Amino acid sequence: MTQNSDEKTGLVGRIWRSINRGPLYPRDDRERKWVVVNNLILHLRPLQLPRKSLKYTHTFGLGGMSLVLFLLLAATGILLMFVYEPSPEGAYQSIRSLENQVLFGRLVRNIHHWSANFLIAVVALHLLRVYFTGGYHVPRQFNWIIGLALLLCVLISNFTGYLLPWDQLSYWAITICTGMIGYVPYIGAWLQQLIRGGPETGQATLINFYTFHTTVIPVLLILLMAWHFWRVRKAHGVVYPRSPGEEREAKPETVLTLPNLLLREVVVALCLVAFIMVFSLIFNAPLGDAANPGMSPNPAKAPWYFVGIQELLLHFHPLFAVVIIPLLAAATLLLIPYLDYGDDTAGIWFMSYRGRLLAVIAAITALAVTPLWIVLDEYWLDLDTWVPGVPSVIANGLIPAGVLLAGLIGFYMTLKKRLSASRDETIQATFVLLTVAFVVLTVTGVWFRGAGMALVWP
Repeated sequence: MTQNSDEKTGLVGRIWRSINRGPLYPRDDRERKWVVVNNLILHLRPLQLPRKSLKYTHTFGLGGMSLVLFLLLAATGILLMFVYEPSPEGAYQSIRSLENQVLFGRLVRNIHHWSANFLIAVVALHLLRVYFTGGYHVPRQFNWIIGLALLLCVLISNFTGYLLPWDQLSYWAITICTGMIGYVPYIGAWLQQLIRGGPETGQATLINFYTFHTTVIPVLLILLMAWHFWRVRKAHGVVYPRSPGEEREAKPETVLTLPNLLLREVVVALCLVAFIMVFSLIFNAPLGDAANPGMSPNPAKAPWYFVGIQELLLHFHPLFAVVIIPLLAAATLLLIPYLDYGDDTAGIWFMSYRGRLLAVIAAITALAVTPLWIVLDEYWLDLDTWVPGVPSVIANGLIPAGVLLAGLIGFYMTLKKRLSASRDETIQATFVLLTVAFVVLTVTGVWFRGAGMALVWP
């Protein structure tokens, strides 16, 4: 006996009718439950979406990958909590026992460690993707702010989790990072003691970090992610992709979310999980000797995602390296969606063909100038000697910061006048210049700094 589509029963029939006829009217308990699923779960995605937005190279699936990595972290983190002992006496030994005595314990820790590190990279790339496709324009400005809050929470989550193995690497990395906080004027010592739970990194520090890592930060991430996804849904999905010069379509061609988007999301998720699994089988999470507060390793470095700031400390006065420059960078990121933009470039990679060219020029400039500046500052520049009697905050802070600012202004004006770039394109090129420069600083600090933080060849 055959049935037409309107007579289908069961779960498949209810899905079909909800797609083609809209919300169902609950007639029994099963129907009521389906209404909840339809309105709360499936509402995370629209029933239809523009076909062009499915193009993988428009988003690279970075937002969904971030969610998958968070779920991996949550699952493996819960398993690790059954073994981990949050005390200076037992933390390191519990990790050793996990790796050597618990079935698949090393693999679980590897997955957790590498997922956390890849999450930072994926969220940062997602932020850059949104910026370079103009996904921060109306009506998505505030979702950019939520995204920045998510990035901050991810960094704090990794930072607090970094200490938990309680080995030499983690202990001294956290000691260095919390030590940098002491450079904040007036409240630095108070902030440092608040984060550490005392004057030194010890039992109170471990408890504070463990509590934030396992309770406070996960809750904040879940709330912010839900808010972020809801804002994307309210904005009718991701920004609509366009080519330079292409007008926005009034009625773009649409396709059903199920199965078109869902299938792509599942494929990306499975590929990512497979990659993390293989990577975790090949590379073990680092674990050095047990923490020794009386013996610092040489060199002692911050976690890789904060090494760029540590590198700045080698070139600027601490007030500028730890406070002024990071605060200016954060303020700039917060203001990006609220600047006055002249053209509607939402959905266009790098705004225009000229915008792409300027971005390449900016990246090449940063790749050339930043290493040159690092080498010159390492072996030749010594403003404290060149301007004797001048306070260090001026000689190593205000003067080099002024030179840097003058260079940025010169770069901006050159693009604007010599290459006839628009204001929006010039701002974007300057953003690329600063971003690539910070990446170079990070790479230098991770791989090109040896004993005594001297420049070395890796």
